[in-house]
Amino acid sequence: MEHPATANPPIPTPSYLRQYRAIGLIYGQYQPRGEKLTQGDILTPEGTVVDAVILGRLISLAKNHLDFQQPHLWVVYPRTGIEDDSLHLQIVGVWEPQTLHGQQNPTITPKTAIFYQSDYFSIRGEVVFSSPEKMSVVVKIRQAPREKKQPPKSFKLKLQGCLPDSSLSRFWDLQVRLRGDILVLESGTDLGVITKKAFPPSRTRLIPRKKSPPLQGL
Repeated sequence: MEHPATANPPIPTPSYLRQYRAIGLIYGQYQPRGEKLTQGDILTPEGTVVDAVILGRLISLAKNHLDFQQPHLWVVYPRTGIEDDSLHLQIVGVWEPQTLHGQQNPTITPKTAIFYQSDYFSIRGEVVFSSPEKMSVVVKIRQAPREKKQPPKSFKLKLQGCLPDSSLSRFWDLQVRLRGDILVLESGTDLGVITKKAFPPSRTRLIPRKKSPPLQGL
């Protein structure tokens, strides 16, 4: 997302076929813990309390434009504890165009409607564990390095549900719902075997040899 309070769909469509990501929406009231605005909980209308933090780029906007006494539709990155299944949310945005952009009726088509629904999560990555008996699936999410020389980082996300026996070591596009404080797998699409190229190559253009090297990445 280019801006923490965008009027575009809060969960954009994938940029390419096998784009890793874990992003979702949750509607609720953010309650800071003590004097620290960045650490707190999200209280949903159903009464569920989910541990959360506000990431840096959203802090200023939240202080100046949001009423923390009211619920909002938060854009979040989910994290789960592999051992205790605890859910933790990193708040990276808020989707409220009527407040932040003066846009009263954003265009929502049947194709994009799912990307506006509260408690919807888009999880895309490599399935590294699947147990129908335990109703448990673990997905490995790789993160693109911020700098070219840095190796990509990754984390694992635990979901409740099951996939076919052949799902391991394959890339899956998963549709997930937040039920209480548990991420529940609803459906998924197998996008094939994991390849070495985790991220798309940079585009290149031809530049005269006298001015610079023949190929210059954009």
